[in-house]
Amino acid sequence: MTTTTAIGYEKNLPATDTGALTAREVELPELAPHDLLVEVEAVSVNPVDVKLRASAPADGFRVLGFDAAGTVREVGSAVTLFAPGDEVFYAGSIDRPGTNQRLHVVDERITGRKPQALSFADAAALPLTAITAWETLFDRLALTEDSTGTLLVVGATGGVGSIMVQLAEALLPNVTVIATASDDERTAWVRSLGAEYVVNHHEDLTAQVPAIAPDGLDWLFTAHSEGQVETYARIVRPFGHIVAIDDGPRDVSPLKGKSIAWHWEFMFTRPLHKTPDMIEQHRLLNVVADLVDEGRITATVTTTLAPISSATLREAHGLVESGRTVGKVVVHGWE
Repeated sequence: MTTTTAIGYEKNLPATDTGALTAREVELPELAPHDLLVEVEAVSVNPVDVKLRASAPADGFRVLGFDAAGTVREVGSAVTLFAPGDEVFYAGSIDRPGTNQRLHVVDERITGRKPQALSFADAAALPLTAITAWETLFDRLALTEDSTGTLLVVGATGGVGSIMVQLAEALLPNVTVIATASDDERTAWVRSLGAEYVVNHHEDLTAQVPAIAPDGLDWLFTAHSEGQVETYARIVRPFGHIVAIDDGPRDVSPLKGKSIAWHWEFMFTRPLHKTPDMIEQHRLLNVVADLVDEGRITATVTTTLAPISSATLREAHGLVESGRTVGKVVVHGWE
């Protein structure tokens, strides 16, 4: 049985504790027919990593990581999308070991070709957030290049928001994007990504948004919905749509009077349930790679750390856990 170095946790500890993330050798599973064995070059840290490390049972030793960029080394018997030597990027699945390991196994159907214009480090920032943003815009909200209306992105300076603003700018020419930001630096960031308007989510949205969209928002995306449903009910138009990615439960009864639809977006649904359209994540990642190579969207990395080690990943977890980061935190290269 082949082994590889992996970084994970056994107990729910603060990121500052040296035992919060540790390295050990783990066994690699046998490749399933659609699996790729990838040599991981870079990973990024997402809020889901922080949340799991802090509170989810480890059941022994749990390897985290839901973003990676690397090189295919071996392929399963039914693989048709990639070959050894191909450079790839992907976000993996929550029901398999994470990407914080030198060698990692992932299904080809949720894997995309790495953008040629990006380094492994920059590419590793994109998959999870790009999949989430894409599925929000084009699956949950069913937007097309002909869609006309106004979209509010709450949490626009985060990883998902940063790529969603860019995707809307690149692919939805008739959609007006309002982004939220809390200071001048973050306002400049979201404007550089394509947001037409910026509002401050620390202030009263019910006063700011109607000045831009007096008839109400057509669509609202939020990474921070707790305690906000009544506010959203006031600023979204009748028959509008809201997509949330944070955790519930939520009392959505204030939305009923306007028949506003509430959607949950969870990018792991397709791989977790092996849905018939699972390959759509492969396809959308390839479109994202094309958009990057064409210069229409850019990587959202703002902090890069090295090497990939338990100490560096603890530092990255601390940064993400602070809630003050803009864009993505990436860790690359092995000791």
